[in-house]
Amino acid sequence: MDFIGADACKKGWFAVALGPKNNWKIGVFNTLDDLWNLWNPLSIIFIDIPIGLPKSGRRACDIEARKILGKRGSSVFPAPCREALEAETYRQACQTNKRVTGIKLSIQTWNICSKIREVDTWLRNNPTVQPKVRESHPEVCFWALAGGHPMFNPKKTVKGFEDRYAVLENNCPQTGRIVHQALGQFQRRGLARDDILDALALAVSARRSLKSIRTIPPDPLRDEKGLPMEIVYAVPR
Repeated sequence: MDFIGADACKKGWFAVALGPKNNWKIGVFNTLDDLWNLWNPLSIIFIDIPIGLPKSGRRACDIEARKILGKRGSSVFPAPCREALEAETYRQACQTNKRVTGIKLSIQTWNICSKIREVDTWLRNNPTVQPKVRESHPEVCFWALAGGHPMFNPKKTVKGFEDRYAVLENNCPQTGRIVHQALGQFQRRGLARDDILDALALAVSARRSLKSIRTIPPDPLRDEKGLPMEIVYAVPR
């Protein structure tokens, strides 16, 4: 079984898979369906994208994650309603989300709506995949892997990158080789280096989830399509 962390990038999805014997593989995929078909179908995937979508208000997992992360909480974008995913413009999406949930849509959420729609459609069309694909969040993973301490510096700064790299090194001895391979294999304009750390944090957490999975909130609700409204992570052993 492989444990995969998947993060959206300019070229589609960047993924890190950690195997059972300290082996790994990395890849950039146009779609999640490509990733699933090309890699081990028995995998567990932690993905940084909203899965269960609200019908009203904000999801409890988004609210609680923002509280946990403190000043890094702004990295948790409130999830849109499903109807807003079909909008053709940001204005239309805001109007729809306001009508359905009572809350306007942030521009950050609008920028990932196409990815949310892709994941939502893929999971609903492939119900057997749903238990193996869990919504997570890199900053929540870093918080957990650092012993319950949010990252102090923004991830796109030099210090922010160094801080997160250090956390991963403490939890995954292959971190240096994985990051080096990814930086050398993929063009920087298609894959930001913080995307590499985000996907690796998700993969490390997925690998540990068999023994120490946690959910935000502890008892998540499901949306109208039966998908869980949760953010999952794993605590160090």
